[in-house]
Amino acid sequence: MITEFRDFIAKGNVMDLAVGIIIGAAFTAIVSSLVADIINPIIGLIIGGADFSNLYYVMSGDVPENAGLQVARDSGAAVFAYGAFITAIINFLIIAFVVFMLVKGVNRIKDRAVQKGQEVASAPTGPTQEELLTDIRDLLATGRTST
Repeated sequence: MITEFRDFIAKGNVMDLAVGIIIGAAFTAIVSSLVADIINPIIGLIIGGADFSNLYYVMSGDVPENAGLQVARDSGAAVFAYGAFITAIINFLIIAFVVFMLVKGVNRIKDRAVQKGQEVASAPTGPTQEELLTDIRDLLATGRTST
């Protein structure tokens, strides 16, 4: 059973998946930082708010005026955190775009490899071994030599 498990883990697909998950987690941290530290402040500046991800609407309960989202949540009020939701959408769109570009690049590389393979396969080939031997036999039979 342990040998089967080791063989399963050693397969390329499982290792590729593990590497993909690790890189994906690191990439998610980068995208989250990009959105939180660069994009949200720009959007916040445009719409007049200091922190875009802290935008919310109090549906019920008492929240101190100009309190941040975390303070509003900690107070027990029901809040509609549309800024955090929009931030999640921005994160998703950036990650989806980057994944799209990666898949597009990989497909382009695969297409080039297939095209090169087809070019090699369609390249003119020389005479076969049988054709060469037949030509040599015929030349020897006639007593001529090729120069």
